[in-house]
Amino acid sequence: MSSIEILQVGPYPSWDEERLNATFNMHRYFEAADKMAFLAERGADIRGVATRGELGAGRAMIEALPKLEVISVYGVGYDAVDLAAVRERGIRVTNTPDVLTKDVADLGVAMMLAQARGMIGADRWVRSGDWAGKGLYPLKSQAHGKRAGILGLGRIGFEVAKRLAGFDMDIAYSSRTPKDIAGNWTYIADPVALAERSDFLFVTLSASAATRHIVDRKVIEALGPEGMLINISRASNIDEDALLDALETKALGSAALDVFEGEPKLNPRFLSLDNVLLQPHMASGTVETRKAMGKLVFDNLSAHFDGRPLLTPVL
Repeated sequence: MSSIEILQVGPYPSWDEERLNATFNMHRYFEAADKMAFLAERGADIRGVATRGELGAGRAMIEALPKLEVISVYGVGYDAVDLAAVRERGIRVTNTPDVLTKDVADLGVAMMLAQARGMIGADRWVRSGDWAGKGLYPLKSQAHGKRAGILGLGRIGFEVAKRLAGFDMDIAYSSRTPKDIAGNWTYIADPVALAERSDFLFVTLSASAATRHIVDRKVIEALGPEGMLINISRASNIDEDALLDALETKALGSAALDVFEGEPKLNPRFLSLDNVLLQPHMASGTVETRKAMGKLVFDNLSAHFDGRPLLTPVL
């Protein structure tokens, strides 16, 4: 398959790059200074795209690749792929579900604990000498036994809820329809009502046009000055301006965020806030999971060009 031309939209870990380079003729789009000129020069022969969830593939890119057959996404989210454009041409799309689910859930719960217990600030308190000079660190909030809301009880939301059950939390969730689940979890269809009964609100639903800013001012206000918002889904699911306003005025108690609009260049208003925990979109960032994700990207591309069924098709 070394003659098959693949457009690589963003960098991957070295172990993935080596495997892809050994099998396909890879074109490193992300290194091109003039990206449209790069597509104009090489796009006519490209048959596959290897991308990342946050990078996707827009209509302009897709239209510049007349022989494109398949887009393999490194990540569970594929909202950055122009689905209308790929449907028009029958282009296949794959992602990497399941292999990252538990790591994402782990980080979401870790973010909740770190923010509730003030662990980042406490570390600074020790390192700065404040512990010795000023005494005990200010008291924080307990996590166990609190009320948790899960906005989107898919794969990741379910794993988050399972972990929170271990903290004896009162768990409620919102999804399109009630789930047939073994846990004693409460179904609440309306996101505002879910936020009203939550101390911690986890955003774990997949992103789409329908979910854009589903966490709006009303949801944030319902969560309130004692509540915490944790986002391990997509930035587009939250009205970021409304969130920043609420954090600045303390209308919302706190937030823990792994995703941002325009990342990695996030809104500088976040940087001056002491009631938000910021993470660099690293929920799936373990060696084990990233290796599994990369293998699934490769295996989907190989399956397509071998004429075998795709392993994890989206379209």
